[in-house]
Order: sequence, then C-alpha cells, then structure tokens
Amino acid sequence: MEFQEAFDSGEACREYLFACRWPDGFCCPRCGGGEIGAMHRARRLWQCKRCGAQTSVTAGTVMHGTRMPLRLWFWAAYLVATHHPGISAVQLQRQLGIRRHETAWMMLHKLRAAMVAPQREPLKREVEIDEFFLGGLEEGRGGGRARGSGKKTLCGVVVEVRGQGSGRVRLQVLKDASAQSLGGLLTATTEPGAIVHTDAWHGYDRLAAEGWKHRRHNQSTTAPGEEPFLPRAHRAVSNLKAWLYGTHRWASPEHLQAYLNEYTFRHNRRGNPHAAFQTLLGLSTSHQPVTYRQIIDQAA
Repeated sequence: MEFQEAFDSGEACREYLFACRWPDGFCCPRCGGGEIGAMHRARRLWQCKRCGAQTSVTAGTVMHGTRMPLRLWFWAAYLVATHHPGISAVQLQRQLGIRRHETAWMMLHKLRAAMVAPQREPLKREVEIDEFFLGGLEEGRGGGRARGSGKKTLCGVVVEVRGQGSGRVRLQVLKDASAQSLGGLLTATTEPGAIVHTDAWHGYDRLAAEGWKHRRHNQSTTAPGEEPFLPRAHRAVSNLKAWLYGTHRWASPEHLQAYLNEYTFRHNRRGNPHAAFQTLLGLSTSHQPVTYRQIIDQAA
C-alpha cells in the first residue's frame, strides 16, 4: 500500500527518478550546468539553460526510450525485487494487466540486464567451485562431464565461504569443463590468490600452478561425520534448481545466462530489497540499457 500511494501516477515516478538522478539539483550531463530552461512537456525533456542540451529522467535506465507507462515499470521492478520466489513473464502479465506476453517478457529481460553491475567486486578470501548441468531428463542418456549430457547445459558456480554459511555467489554458463573454462570462471569472479575448494575433477589440476590456494576434496574418501562435500556450492545449485523450475518452469539455453544472473542478484541482495529496486531501474549502475533487438541478438 505504501508503494502504491508513493507512486500513484507517472508524475510521481518522474519526481522520484529526478530526485535519484540529481539529489543535489539538476546537473546537465553535457556541460554541468545547473539551471533548467524550458521543459518540453509532450516529450518530458528538460533543457539546460547554458548549452541547450535536452535530457530525460529515464535516459540511461531500463526505461530509456520506453513507450510503456512509468508506473508499469515501477511495479515490475518492485515485484521482481520483493517477490521472494521471483516472478515469471506470465505472472507479470497477469499482475500488471499487460496485453501481450512478449511485452512482459521483454520487460523482465531488460530488468535482468540491469542486474549485473559492470564493476562488481570479486569474491574474496575463500570460495567453493563446482560444475553442474541444467535441463530436463533425457531417456537413455548418462551423466558425466567429459561426455556431456545431450541437451542439458553445463554451468559453473562459485560461492564465498563465510563461516558455516554462504556469502556471495556467481553463476555462469560454461562451454565445457576444461581447465581453461574453469580457470577462466575463477579469474572472472574471484580475487587472485584466494583459497579454492574443489572436487577431484582433473579440470582443476592447474589451479595451484596458477596462483590459487587449491584445496582438493575427494568425495569417495569423505569419512562419516565429516563436513559434507562442497556443501555451499551444492546448496546453491539445489536452491537454484528449485527456484528455476518452481518459478519459471523452464529456461531456453540461449537465455539461461539471464536467469542465472537473476538468481545471483536475488541471492546477493536478499537482505536489501530497496537497493535491489533501485538497481533494477538502472539508478545505481553505470552500464547502458539494452534494447529488445540486443536481447534477441545475444541469444542468437
């Protein structure tokens, strides 16, 4: 109810965006001028008095160039940020009364694109890393990293160790389970020289030589009563699968990374929904918003 009262009109949404973008008053993105001249009401543009440049409160956000009402975008971001199990395109379409499923799907993917901060901090000190497959069951198809699993998609997970609990998580679609792919995942997500817990897969053999403090665990030699084998990584994968199949039912391989990004976003910001809401709107990130064409092309 508080959210509905705070953002009961498109004008209220614009005032919030203006206050978030220029908390100390208007500042022209071109010349730095602080005085606003005429406002073009039809196009909702503010014009700088010094240089004449026009700018919009939605420029640089997920709503850049949108024709959808701002209230719908605010509600979509609110539902995605606060609804614990997440929300599917079908649910979003019903909740907001959107006519076309494709529009709800596009809104969700634009929000997902804002979930990955360009300069996010690497995982620190101590991590667990593992690989796993996502996809449906296939009759007559066995598992195994080397052989692959047919239509299933290989993914990697890296989780920070924080005492008995889990810290931040990173998830990524992998080309294969080779040393190059797994080493690249670690390098992209974790600070150099961290302690890395793995299983006995030979793809991790080069980690110590590459400067990581490698701690290999062999599942077959784990004694009864000892700590479970890579517990944080396995817990993250189990929770991911429960969330993905429970909320979205299915994710196509070409868009799977976007869903992995959403789960990562939810896990890492589970204690701060307000910050999550602002991030989704693009108010606290520096990357450029994506277009519908870019979303389709990335999956091609």
